[in-house]
Amino acid sequence: MPGPLGNNLGPRGFLTEQEKENLPKVDGKLIKRILSYLKPYWLQFTFVFIAILLSAVVGLLPSIITGKIVDQALINQDMALLIRLLMMAFVTLAASQIVGVLESYINSWISQRIIFDMKNQMYRHLQYMPHSFFTTEKQGDIITRMNTDISGVSTVISNTLSNVVSNLATVITTLVALFTMSWRLAIVGIIIIPLLILPTKRVGKQQWKIRSDSQAKNDEMNQLINESLSVSGSVLVKLFTREEKEYDRFVKVNSELTALNLKERRSGSWFRVVMGMFTQVGPLLIYFAGGYFIISHMDESLTVGTITAMVALINRLYRPVQDLLNIQVDFTRSLALFSRIFDYFDMKSSIESPKNGAKPDVTCKDIVYDHVAFAYDPEVPILKDVNFTVPGGKMYAIVGPSGSGKSTVVNLIPRLYDVLKGSVRIGDTDVRDFDLSYLRSNIGVVTQETYLFNGTIRENLLYAKEDATEEELIEACKCASIHEFIINQPEGYDTVVGNRGLKLSGGEKQRLSIARVILKDPRILILDEATSALDSISENAIQDALEMLMKGRTSIVIAHRLSTILKADSILVVKDGVIAEQGSHESLLSLGGIYKDLYETQFRQILDMEGGDPTSKSDYWGSIEEETIGF
Repeated sequence: MPGPLGNNLGPRGFLTEQEKENLPKVDGKLIKRILSYLKPYWLQFTFVFIAILLSAVVGLLPSIITGKIVDQALINQDMALLIRLLMMAFVTLAASQIVGVLESYINSWISQRIIFDMKNQMYRHLQYMPHSFFTTEKQGDIITRMNTDISGVSTVISNTLSNVVSNLATVITTLVALFTMSWRLAIVGIIIIPLLILPTKRVGKQQWKIRSDSQAKNDEMNQLINESLSVSGSVLVKLFTREEKEYDRFVKVNSELTALNLKERRSGSWFRVVMGMFTQVGPLLIYFAGGYFIISHMDESLTVGTITAMVALINRLYRPVQDLLNIQVDFTRSLALFSRIFDYFDMKSSIESPKNGAKPDVTCKDIVYDHVAFAYDPEVPILKDVNFTVPGGKMYAIVGPSGSGKSTVVNLIPRLYDVLKGSVRIGDTDVRDFDLSYLRSNIGVVTQETYLFNGTIRENLLYAKEDATEEELIEACKCASIHEFIINQPEGYDTVVGNRGLKLSGGEKQRLSIARVILKDPRILILDEATSALDSISENAIQDALEMLMKGRTSIVIAHRLSTILKADSILVVKDGVIAEQGSHESLLSLGGIYKDLYETQFRQILDMEGGDPTSKSDYWGSIEEETIGF
């Protein structure tokens, strides 16, 4: 007979150092909040607890019936009684299993429904978190909270909670049965429990240390695999011919992990053998004490069947007692899990839509920056005192040194961030007073780094306008010079683009992004160098489309190409958190300031080759229109 504690060694009885440092604050508020998720399913929980109690009671019967088989059927040689008792034992075993299955199903149903509720709540909550949340939080942490932590609630409900109730019911009912049969033998049987638990704790702690080291080494291996076998990583390995070096690294880590795994298997193996034998001491003591009581006539009511039944019951007692000793650890981990989830739920969004938000017409309205100040970190201001106005229907270009805050300026319009001081207005309305969905639905943004979902071209386009017709899709793609490419694909508009558009080139992704904005048909356009990933031919093909798109719309363009800058109605030069210069290309050059420095730095080589001042040559712009300027 295997020892009841033989497979129960391991880490669950111990808290890690990190867990000890981050113990949750247990108070009535936390418990009440956890129970609020269980409350809608109180009726199902009632059925679970009744099933657990019923299972614990029914679980006693086979052992008790075994005692009657010995005392009444075997000793009296009554075959009919033996058959009846065996049938009763079989029925009770079957009933216990059926009750167990029912309890397990209801428990699983409850836990999955609670996970369903919490995931929905978490996803909705995260959808409305500000952009700053996603730029500061690690993506892995967000996914862990969303999947691993919330899924862990299932274990808390189906295992921790039900196990506590089940173990308590088993221990109580078993002890009642033992002491009812013979209080003397019951005491003999439970004396052995402390002797089993203490050594188990010691060896379990040793195994926990080895398992922690093994987990750390396994994480190292996963990181190595993720880095070297990813698309980007594998290319880097090939280009630097590091295949053999990476293989040697993998072999080394794999060898260390294998050694730790073997050490874990060896750890406590002899102990488990000894403990497996030692757990039989309890039953042997009962046999010895029971035999002594019968032979010495100390207990005339004691029978062989009673001793047999008590031996079966005492083995049923050991594991639940061991599990209950770990209740504090299980309880702490469960609370910590909920605390991590609640930490995210308690994060308030700093950018919310006001009640009864304004929905004014924004067509050809001025965009006004009025003494705007902003900082991601209060100690490091990004924008200090930004003042400018983009007249309705005009296109303004923003240039400036890297890190000067160009993208930050335009991100304030759709409220990806909110100003710290001053205001950004569209017409006469502060963007913070707009209905947030209405505001963003009227703004089209094409970023330098295009993001596509892992779906079809059609699905990515319909993200802008889900009820768009086929004709509208085609027209938008024609305007973005991507239609011919799409129809030449085997699946056409149903071609899968891959994760983040991996199956497309940078120019193809950029043109799809532009087509998506064309399909949205916004009143305000923000282009963060929308043609940066395009070659000259592709750019020429869609410049006309962008100009058509900008007609009748207020547009702000973060410009890197001279061709874009020259077409702007006015150029804004951002430096040190302010609009340092503003004007046309020629007027800014004549100032001899920041803009001219940026211009000449990029085109120094061309200036030297041309000789003199190229700005005086009427044909110069055509010769360099497709050159880029590194703003």
